[in-house]
Amino acid sequence: MSVTKEKPVISSVLQKEMMALLSQNKRLDGRSLDEYRKITFSVGTIEKAEGSALVSLGGTMVLAGIKVELGDPFPDTPNQGVLTVNAELLPLASPSFEPGPPDESSIALARYVDRSVRESKMIDLESLVLVPGKLVYVVYIDIYVLDYGGNLIDASVLAAVKALENTIMNRHEVTGDAPRKTEDRVPLPLKNHAVSVTFGMIGSKYFNDANLDEEQASEGFLSFTFTKDGNVCAVMKNGRGYVSPSQVLEMMEQGWKKAKEIGKIMGWTYG
Repeated sequence: MSVTKEKPVISSVLQKEMMALLSQNKRLDGRSLDEYRKITFSVGTIEKAEGSALVSLGGTMVLAGIKVELGDPFPDTPNQGVLTVNAELLPLASPSFEPGPPDESSIALARYVDRSVRESKMIDLESLVLVPGKLVYVVYIDIYVLDYGGNLIDASVLAAVKALENTIMNRHEVTGDAPRKTEDRVPLPLKNHAVSVTFGMIGSKYFNDANLDEEQASEGFLSFTFTKDGNVCAVMKNGRGYVSPSQVLEMMEQGWKKAKEIGKIMGWTYG
């Protein structure tokens, strides 16, 4: 399932130029094949949210907001808090984004962010239980794409994780079955971090952090999410491009190197 909109018709001249450059390990914007665009971030962007972060990755800008409320646990996980992720591709971000309810691309993006956060065991969900089977904290992650310049996946995962790290929530006490909000404000209990590294693929060549032109001309994408100790906790392939088992292993090795670099930029200890 793709997290990018249907590709526009790309001129054959541009695609041939990209393939010629890639054969020389070069790119249209002068970057090396494994080089990311500039990553910047700020936190506390949304005043009324429990946590928030704005991440820029080259020409892509993603805002993540966190809300923490009380609610029911899922029936199959009565001793865990609840995590839910939504994503919106705002029309102001790109002419290809249309207003309306979440479409396939929004849903796919939200699912990958959810999987990255959940499977990294980043949030200590068991500590978010107030009354087992009855009352838990529910953590909502809302992703808003403000500017689309390629590689939404990596930018969205970084924004979500940084916003969770920024989250301060009200602590509740339960007397009988009645919860009471206290004056105490505590950080969200976190145990890990997650960094996504995405590769674009054209022919037998692959490269990190596709910009918009590269993304529209690519045949496929492969994303890996790494925890701080190097484990892969999420993988997603988009598009029709073929990737061999040996290439997957090469990408995983290179991806871990990039994850350590990105983690350092975000202020996290990786490796």
